[in-house]
Amino acid sequence: MRIIGGHHAGLRLHPPANLPVRPTTDMAKEALFNTLQNRMDLTEIHALDLFAGTGNISFELASRGAAHVLAVDAHFKCVQYINSTAGKLTMDAVKAVKADVLKFITSCRETFDFIFADPPYDLAQLPQLPQLIFHYGLLKAGALLVLEHASTRKIAAHPNWVETRKYGYSSFSFYQA
Repeated sequence: MRIIGGHHAGLRLHPPANLPVRPTTDMAKEALFNTLQNRMDLTEIHALDLFAGTGNISFELASRGAAHVLAVDAHFKCVQYINSTAGKLTMDAVKAVKADVLKFITSCRETFDFIFADPPYDLAQLPQLPQLIFHYGLLKAGALLVLEHASTRKIAAHPNWVETRKYGYSSFSFYQA
């Protein structure tokens, strides 16, 4: 796992092998960030990384100048790794919190310029995540949501859906507020 762009480009991260995660591959992450750079300015944004796992996306956003990245994961060791790594890299923009993501969505009172959600591919509520995020008003006007999911997984139709891009077994569905 490496940071692809920004101030820390090329830096390799080595999360513990025992974390219960499936990190976004470097190839898929590079394609995602190439698409994002053509859609929005990542500097000074407030971002939310749901099901953050290793913090792969959080660190990439911070490296590219995000002002604040809130990483949410239910696993203590993931949160501990993200906060520890952010401290070592002096990425003050990154803060991880331990929470059940579905409960977090319903109680969050912040709004974000960008939200990335990479839930377990077998999560029963995965197809409803965009609906929940829009229902609870987590996105600022014009903001972007990206949902990573298995390419074979059907996602519920949503009026804010823009497109889906497929990268092998993984796909990114884009939604605009």
